[in-house]
Amino acid sequence: MPLLIQNRALDRITSTGELFDRHPHLKENARTFRSQPLVYVDPKCLLYVQQREFAATTPADKSVSVIGSGDATTCHFVVLRHTGSGAVCLAHCDGSCTWSEIPLIVKAVTSLSNISKEGRLELHLAGGFNDESKTSHKLSLNILAAFQKQKEEIHLETCCITEMNDIVVDGNHSPVVYGIGVNVTTGDVFPSSFTHKGPAEELRSARTFTGGQMADIYDSSRGLVKIGPCSWSPNLDIGFWLSQEDDTILKYLSTSPLAEPPHFVQHMKTTIQFLLEHPSSDNLFPGGQPQLYHRSERGDWERAV
Repeated sequence: MPLLIQNRALDRITSTGELFDRHPHLKENARTFRSQPLVYVDPKCLLYVQQREFAATTPADKSVSVIGSGDATTCHFVVLRHTGSGAVCLAHCDGSCTWSEIPLIVKAVTSLSNISKEGRLELHLAGGFNDESKTSHKLSLNILAAFQKQKEEIHLETCCITEMNDIVVDGNHSPVVYGIGVNVTTGDVFPSSFTHKGPAEELRSARTFTGGQMADIYDSSRGLVKIGPCSWSPNLDIGFWLSQEDDTILKYLSTSPLAEPPHFVQHMKTTIQFLLEHPSSDNLFPGGQPQLYHRSERGDWERAV
C-alpha cells in the first residue's frame, strides 16, 4: 500500500521541497514540532537507541516509559506506532541500508500489534538538515520511498526532516532537532536531550563504527536490552586517529563536520580506544551469546547474569 497523508496516497516525489509544497500542513506540523522545548529524559525510564539500532515495545512494558535517540545530523529518526495496540518502534537510520531496514521497523510494530484489530500505523520522521552533500535529502527520499513499498497502510503524521529541520548559525547550516523521544504510553513524540546513552554505550558504538548493520536491541517480552553478538577484525591502524587534531577527526569521520554536537570528537576517540582495547570481540560475548541488561531496582540498566 502507498504511504498515506491525510488519508490520501503520497504521489511520487523527486524532492522533499516538492513534498512540503504539496502538503503545507506537514510544514506547519514540522515548525510546531521543532519549536517545542527540549525534554531532558530521566535515564531511569529511558531506553536509548544508538545509530543503526531500533527498539520496539508496548504500553504494558514496566521497564521503559520513553524510547529515545540523539546525536543525529544527517541521520533520521523513524518512529512507527500502532494507535490500537500502542506498540511503538524508534529507529536511528543513517542510510547504510534503508531498503532492508524499513521492513524490520514495520515488522517490529506489527508483530506486537496482532492482538488489536482497531487502530492504524502512524509514522513520525525527524532529522537531517540542508547539508552541502545532500546526504540528508537523499536519506529523506529513500525512507519515504521505502515506506511506500510496504504492504501495510502507513499514515505520515510528523515530517520534520531536511529543510524543515534546518537552521543557519554563523553562516553554517545545522539541524534544529538533534534528538527525539517517544512516550510509550501516549505515543507523544518530542525533541529530547540525553545525558545517559547506555547500557554498553562504547560496545554499541564500536559495533556501528566497524560496519555493523541495523540491530534490534530490545526484547520487550522480558524487558531486556540485548547487545550482539557482533564481531570485528583487529585494526591497530585506527590508533592513528588518537594523535590527530580535533578538526582532522571531524573532517574525515563525520558526514557533517560543521554541524556535529560538541562531544562528537571525544565520542570518536572513546570508541576507537575501546576497539584498541578489544581488538577481538570474542571475549565480550562468552559462548557467542549476547550481552543482556535488565532494569535494576535503582532504575539503572545492569548486566544480567
